[in-house]
Amino acid sequence: MAAKNTLHLTMSDTAAYDDDGRPRRTGTVWTGVAHIITAVIGSGVLSLAWSTAQLGWIGGPIALLSFAVGIYVSSCLLADCYRSPVTGKRNYSYIDAVKANLGTKRTWVAAFLQFLALYGTGIAYTITTATSISAILKSNCYHKKGHEAPCKYGVSSCMIIYGVLEIVMSFIPDLHNMAWVSVVAAIMSFSYSFIGLGLGIATVIRTLWSAVAHIIAGVIGSGVLSLAWSTSQLGWIGGPLALLCFAIISYISSCILADCYRSPDSVTGKRNHSYMDAVKANLGTNRTRIAGFLQFLALYGTCIAYVITTATSLSAIMKSNCYHKRGHKAPCSYGGSMYMVMFGAVQIVMSFIPDLHNMAWVSVVAAIMSFSYSFIGLGLGIATVIKNGRIMGSLRGIPTEKTVDKMWLIFQGIADISFSYPYPMIFLEIQDTLGSPPPENQTMKKATMVGILITTFFYLCCGCSGYAAFGNNTPGNLLTGFGFYEPYWLVDFANACIILHLVGGYQIYSQPIYGTAEKCFSRRFSNSGFVNDFHKLKLPLLPCLQINLFRICFRTVFVISTTAIAILFPYFNQVLGVLGAINFWPLAIFFPIEMYIVQKNIAAWSSKWIVLRTFSVACFLVNVIGLVGSLEGIIRAKLSHLNY
Repeated sequence: MAAKNTLHLTMSDTAAYDDDGRPRRTGTVWTGVAHIITAVIGSGVLSLAWSTAQLGWIGGPIALLSFAVGIYVSSCLLADCYRSPVTGKRNYSYIDAVKANLGTKRTWVAAFLQFLALYGTGIAYTITTATSISAILKSNCYHKKGHEAPCKYGVSSCMIIYGVLEIVMSFIPDLHNMAWVSVVAAIMSFSYSFIGLGLGIATVIRTLWSAVAHIIAGVIGSGVLSLAWSTSQLGWIGGPLALLCFAIISYISSCILADCYRSPDSVTGKRNHSYMDAVKANLGTNRTRIAGFLQFLALYGTCIAYVITTATSLSAIMKSNCYHKRGHKAPCSYGGSMYMVMFGAVQIVMSFIPDLHNMAWVSVVAAIMSFSYSFIGLGLGIATVIKNGRIMGSLRGIPTEKTVDKMWLIFQGIADISFSYPYPMIFLEIQDTLGSPPPENQTMKKATMVGILITTFFYLCCGCSGYAAFGNNTPGNLLTGFGFYEPYWLVDFANACIILHLVGGYQIYSQPIYGTAEKCFSRRFSNSGFVNDFHKLKLPLLPCLQINLFRICFRTVFVISTTAIAILFPYFNQVLGVLGAINFWPLAIFFPIEMYIVQKNIAAWSSKWIVLRTFSVACFLVNVIGLVGSLEGIIRAKLSHLNY
C-alpha cells in the first residue's frame, strides 16, 4: 500500500511540473493571443491615422500590410528558437535564445537593444496614459463650457499617478501569472480601437449616409453568396487577389464616373441625372444608344439573378426545417418556381415606389440585411473551420480531371467576382440624390471609398471563410448549398435576411429602367392619355394614390418577364457570371474612361491617355475570359438538365 501511495505521489508531482522542473505551464493558444494583442495594440494604434496621412491612400495601407507580413515571418522564425535545438533546452527569454544560438558577445548587443526598446515602450505608455487622462478632463470641460473654451490640463501629474500605479503592479511575479492582466488589456485595446474606428467612420459618412446605404445595398447582393465558390475555383492566392483587384478597379472607375455627373465641368457644369445622360452629354447620341442598351440589359439581368436567389433562399428555409425535423439525409426537395412567382408578385406591388429619391428607407433596410447575412455566413464559416480543426482548400483551388474543365471554372469564378461590384450601373442615379455643397463628385468619391472598403472587407471574409470551411466541397451558394445545417434557425434567419435585402435590391435596379422607359414613352406619345394621365385612387386607411395605366402595365410586364426567364434558367453561379461580364468592362470601364477623356480634353497618346487605354484593354481581356466561361457553364448546365 505504501509503495502504491509513493508511486501515486510521484506521478502527481511529475504531472505538476514541466520537463525543466518548473511548475507546468497552463497557457493556451488563447492566452498567447491575449498576450500578443496586449503587446501589439498599444499606444501605436493611436498614431496610425497620422502615419497614413503622411503616406497617402496607397502608401499607408501598403506599409501596414508590409509590416504585418514582415512581423509574421519574423515571429514564426523566432518561435522555432524557443528550444535549442528543436527538442532541446528551453530558452526562457529573447536573450537566452540569442546566447544559446549566437554566443555571449552578440547576447550583450541584443540585450542592450531589447531592453532599450522595452524601456522606451514603457516611456511611450506613460506619455500616452497621461495624455488620455488629460483628454478625459478636456472632453468634460468642452462639453460643459463649449468647444471654444480654454480647457488646458497638464500631464505631469497624470504621469506621476500612472507611475505610482505601475510600481504597485510591478510586483506581480512574472508573465505566467499575468493572464488576467493581459485579458483585461486585450479587451480594452479592442474597445478603444473599435471606438476610434467607429468615430472615424461616423465622421466620414456624417453627410453621406444615404449614399453609402445605397452603395452597400446595391453592391452587397446575391454576388456575395457565390464568393466562397469563386475563391474555391481560384485557390488561396488567386481568390483573395482577384477580390482585391476588382475592388481597386471598381474604385478607380467610380472616381472617374463621379466626375462625369456634371458636364462640361465636373463641379459647375450641367447635371447628368443618369448614366445615359452622362454618355449623351460627353459622347453623343449613337454611343448613348449602345450604353443604354448595355446598362438596361445589365440591370434587367441583375433583377433576374435576384429572382433566382430569393427563390433559392425561400427553398433553403423549407429544406432547413425539413432537415432539422427528419435528419440531414432526408429527401427534402422543394421546387423554386413557385417561390419565384411569389417574389414576382411582391415586386409588382413594390414597383410602384415612384423613384430612387423616395427609396432611402428601402436602401437602409437592404443594407442592414446585407450586413446581417454576411456576418452570419462569416460566423458559420469560422465556426466550421474551428470545428474541423484545420483550414481547408489549397493554393490552386478545386482540382479537376481535365485541364480544360479547370480553365472554364476559373473563368467562371472570375466572372462571378466581377458581378460582385455592379453598382456603376446605378452610380449616377445615386449621385443625383446628393445635395451640394460640397460638390457632388467629392461627396460621391468619399461615399465610394467607404462603401467599397466595407463591402470588400465582407467579401474577403465571406469568400475566404467559406472556402476555409468546405474546401473542395464549397457550395455554389454559401447559405443555400447546405454546407451548414445547424443551427437551423440561424440558417433560416440568414436566408430571411437575404430575401428582405433582395426585395429592396430588386427595386434599386429596376427603378432606373422604369424611369427611363416612362420618360421616353411620355415624350414619344405626348398626347396619349394612357401614357400620361394620372388617376386618383382612394383606398380605405391609405392616402390617395396617383395611378398611371401605362406605369401599371409596363412595370407588371417587366416583373413577369424577369420571373419567367429566371424560371427557365435557374442557374445561380452561371447567370451571375454572364451578368458580371456584361456589366464589368462596357459599363464600369469603357464608357467612364471615354467620357473622362472627352471631358478632361486628354490628348491622344499623352501619358495619361496611354495609361487609361491600357487599363481599359486589360479589363476587356478579363471581361472576355469571364463571359466565355460563364456562357459555357450555362450551356453545360442546360444540356445536363435536359438530358436528366
